[in-house]
Amino acid sequence: MFDSAIRRLAQVSCLLAWILIGWPVHAAQARAPIEVRVVVVTTWEATKDGQDLGGELHAWLAQWPLKTQIPFPAGVRALSYDPHRHVLALLTGEATARAAASVMALGCDPRFDLSHAYWIVTGTAGVDPKIASAGSAAWSRFVVDGDLAQELDARDMPADWPTGFVPYGRTEPYQAPTPLAETEAGHVVYALNRNLVDWAFARTGSLVLQDDPTLVSLRAPYEGPGARPPFVLEGEGLMSARTWYGAHLNDWAEHWVSYWTGGQGQFAMSAEEDAGIMQALSFLAHAGRVRLDRVLILRAGSDYTIGPPSLTAAQFLAKEAKDGFPANQEALDALYAVAAPVARTLADDWATTRDHVPGGDLKRR
Repeated sequence: MFDSAIRRLAQVSCLLAWILIGWPVHAAQARAPIEVRVVVVTTWEATKDGQDLGGELHAWLAQWPLKTQIPFPAGVRALSYDPHRHVLALLTGEATARAAASVMALGCDPRFDLSHAYWIVTGTAGVDPKIASAGSAAWSRFVVDGDLAQELDARDMPADWPTGFVPYGRTEPYQAPTPLAETEAGHVVYALNRNLVDWAFARTGSLVLQDDPTLVSLRAPYEGPGARPPFVLEGEGLMSARTWYGAHLNDWAEHWVSYWTGGQGQFAMSAEEDAGIMQALSFLAHAGRVRLDRVLILRAGSDYTIGPPSLTAAQFLAKEAKDGFPANQEALDALYAVAAPVARTLADDWATTRDHVPGGDLKRR
């Protein structure tokens, strides 16, 4: 009953989107849709007075290059397209709601056949210094929603609670058994196609990422993985529309990801959009518009989730509010350096990848 309701909702949503986008359904059906091989999903791009100042989309426009612009009035910006490799880039806008709405609008757009397309999300994030360093890039195996929960203010929670966040359907933090990932209250954890993720990591894990004096200085106060030069890894994203700071919330993020993934996932990157993107893709998959086994998510650290020991959480927040994310450009460079060769292989080997998802023959480590 629940699945059939979701399927009907997805189909109705696509029909409404066709109408709202402004292209009559019969007109769109009169011409063959473009078969897209890869959709590159980005979330933000800085602009001023119509001038592109850089962001997650910039390298794809300049270096791929994605030269063809396709109007997309149902989104925040025109789509960018490479007609030779059939690669399409979407800018969603930041945070959960815009990301979900933008992906849904594209998925329902009758001008495109996305039934065999691969989706590669490339976005900046905060990186947990216990797992990796600023400038590092992580392929997600799971996406965990950090907003869907019950919450008690820290001043009101019992003294023996480690956090005020409580899962829906439970009365204490991290109470066993873990609830179902998907209920009528929402979808908290998404498991990506592990074989495909492992394949992408196998192709990129040995890449040497950019290192520079900014990153050297930034990681100097940290120890362990957070003090390493940037590298490629597999690690999970915790998604929240709230930007959070401090060691206590970082501990919550680590435990929240482990709790919802049954200990299989490891918190690595903090960002906003991926749970919304996965929710939209899930609905589109129910409607037969996309395939969920063809989704990859790459996040790169533009700052740390925990400030250096010399700063309190409040001081760290104030510093970033004033100065921005210190490794932003290095993270952007890492995203393109890691994601582009994967996108290129998926698009160029279309005779194989159209009907065969890579990674099925990989041995699990």
